[in-house]
Amino acid sequence: MSQVKEQQISEVSSAKSQFEDFIIGNNHPCLMAQTVFSMDKVDFHEYDNFGSRETAKAILADLKKYIAAYDFESNDFLTFLVGFKGRQHYSEEEFEQTLWAQLQHLHEVDDTQWDEAVSPDPEHKNFSFSLGGKAFYIVGLHPNSSRKARQAPYPAIAFNLHWQFEKLREMNTYHTVRDKIRERDVELQGEINPMLEDFGERSEARQYSGRKVGEDWKCPFLHGKK
Repeated sequence: MSQVKEQQISEVSSAKSQFEDFIIGNNHPCLMAQTVFSMDKVDFHEYDNFGSRETAKAILADLKKYIAAYDFESNDFLTFLVGFKGRQHYSEEEFEQTLWAQLQHLHEVDDTQWDEAVSPDPEHKNFSFSLGGKAFYIVGLHPNSSRKARQAPYPAIAFNLHWQFEKLREMNTYHTVRDKIRERDVELQGEINPMLEDFGERSEARQYSGRKVGEDWKCPFLHGKK
């Protein structure tokens, strides 16, 4: 193995350990996040140039490998998490803009159809992001987030398969897990997340960046290839 490759592996391992400390060391309110990190069920990757088309191609290639390797017959969950090297600090507005630019590029380089179980319209109540033919709930994370639970060591995106939430419902544990996470988030923040709603109540696009948005907020995502 070349020294360059060894250094890259070492850097990714170090970055992943920072996120482990953020989730486990800080007793993060999301119990599912704690579970996947404690069981080493996190497919973690690092990329340069957050928000670019070239980065989208790299993310999508790794995400498709993640989907192909996922055991949809198992009750075990595996999270796809990406971190971005380079610029570390964004205002909430800047992060939101860059997050949606990255998601737009991901959509445009993806050659698969939108998951039929969810809507591609970001204004629709059943909207969810789709990549590789699978629906994902997106969680944007960065140091300057107003939500403490999203103040990751540096900019990152968690791609959570919607299948996982359906699996929790099938296991009759969804509402218990959801309520416990919300309770712990209130304990951490001192107030409930104003953007939090269940899937199907309102477009989840409003929740992706973590920024509190008003009624006049319009999602910048456009469905359709360029």
